[in-house]
Amino acid sequence: IPTEKTCRELIPESFVLFRPLNIVSGDFYWISRVGDKIIYTVADCTGHGVPGAFMSMLGVAFLNEIVNKDNITAPDQILNNLRNKVVQALQQQGASGEPRDGMDVALISIDLAESTLEFAGAYNPLVMIRNGEITETPGEKMPVGFHEKMHDFNSHRLKIEKGDAFYMYSDGYEDQFGGPDGKKFKSKRLKSQLLEIYRQPASRQKEILEQNF
Repeated sequence: IPTEKTCRELIPESFVLFRPLNIVSGDFYWISRVGDKIIYTVADCTGHGVPGAFMSMLGVAFLNEIVNKDNITAPDQILNNLRNKVVQALQQQGASGEPRDGMDVALISIDLAESTLEFAGAYNPLVMIRNGEITETPGEKMPVGFHEKMHDFNSHRLKIEKGDAFYMYSDGYEDQFGGPDGKKFKSKRLKSQLLEIYRQPASRQKEILEQNF
């Protein structure tokens, strides 16, 4: 996967909080630039440790092929192609007892020339904070992988305004148990925390999230 330094070279005011449970991870992030467009992906693969890491390797390899080789930059088309490749690679046909491995994905394409952002998701959302208000663009209710009801992924287009903050994440942070009562952190608390810190520099936001973790 790319280094955080690579991500900051393409999006200077950004951060990556990556804390795998094991040496290898079923979560991965990926970034690339094609012309005036920056493609940024956060994915959560089925499984943890080595099984999840194999899925991560597939995801990274397929994204390199789809975006960097085939020059596909539309988020919906990227996810449609990625799903086709995952289904073929795992030989998924929907048979009973067949492994249902796949990925939950949030993927954006930032058009630097137009100052726009396109998003497509598989379960995972895109969170935007603008002028102190948080909005969530949900992903499709299906994974990147075989699913009983599969349809094409859809893209959502947003105009970027000065001061906007965008967040993509897996469920890893909000699903952690902790605190005095040993309860889950949960999505509502994470969004509340993002609202409190989004005006801070990206590096400071990462520090606060790590300390809270």
